[in-house]
Amino acid sequence: IKIEAYDNSHTFGKHPIGVMVAYNQNGFIKSNYRKFNIRFDLEENKNKVDDYYMMKEMLTRRFSNLKFQDELDLPSLLLIDGGKGQYNSAKKVLDSLQIDIPIISMAKGEERDAGRENFYTKFADSFRFNKDDPTLFFLQKLRDEVHRYAIAGHRIKSKKNIFKNPLDEINGIGANRKKSLLEEFGSAKAVGTASISDLLKVEGINK
Repeated sequence: IKIEAYDNSHTFGKHPIGVMVAYNQNGFIKSNYRKFNIRFDLEENKNKVDDYYMMKEMLTRRFSNLKFQDELDLPSLLLIDGGKGQYNSAKKVLDSLQIDIPIISMAKGEERDAGRENFYTKFADSFRFNKDDPTLFFLQKLRDEVHRYAIAGHRIKSKKNIFKNPLDEINGIGANRKKSLLEEFGSAKAVGTASISDLLKVEGINK
């Protein structure tokens, strides 16, 4: 028996990342954890980050390339962090791929109160466990772990992007030319406003 839990994280649409953690009778399976750098179709997504879109992309990438031998490694249950909309998004992906795995979606309780989470499944539109139910504690444990992993992955991605330089995106500008340009002009912004004659004065730069 294996459970996979899914969550995503972003900051007002920036640095979006999705994650999956796995659990079986021996505990969390760290070797099965996965991160998904979300690749948005901006036209389809109307230039904004959408949590449903993120879940759709993540699950599609997780399950669309399964080979026959991988079926033995399919989870027995999916736990989705979110409400009814996230449940529907996950269900549509699995239905489109003809994969039959039970799904539970776990939404935060009123005022984010632990113990008042709402759950959504194929058989119930919304329900709650009693606050002292061991099953609730177990699902909270899974939710907290996938949430922790999502936040950690998002922070790493954010830090990497902070140190990313626009000059890295220009074909033909390698490490040496970038260094020469930054030493001459001080910043990528200054490079962008420099004249061609000034750029040609930098060693290694041609028209």
